[in-house]
Amino acid sequence: MATETACGAPTRRYERISLPNGMFVAWYGGGDQQISRVQTLGIGGMFLAVPNPPAVGSSLRMVFDVPGGNVRADAIVRNVTPGRGMGVEFVKLGPQDRLLLERLLKRLLR
Repeated sequence: MATETACGAPTRRYERISLPNGMFVAWYGGGDQQISRVQTLGIGGMFLAVPNPPAVGSSLRMVFDVPGGNVRADAIVRNVTPGRGMGVEFVKLGPQDRLLLERLLKRLLR
């Protein structure tokens, strides 16, 4: 979820890391099932390259590999950029999934 600064520019609650080589996530929801490339990743969500994303507000189930295991998350589509992809917010992330994701992000930020 984004907030705004005093000048009206959006800010993020959690930092996102750009993944130029990407990683992949399997997801289903919004009447679709796909494997998509992750463009940015953060503890609060990610942006996926999806040519025809589901509508804003769609609920998704996601699974992706990280060092140490798989992360499973429930997410909601928060924004759609036509022809580019969708931003999703994690709404349910188990304790072990969160730990694995935090370790990955810490490693990527070094």
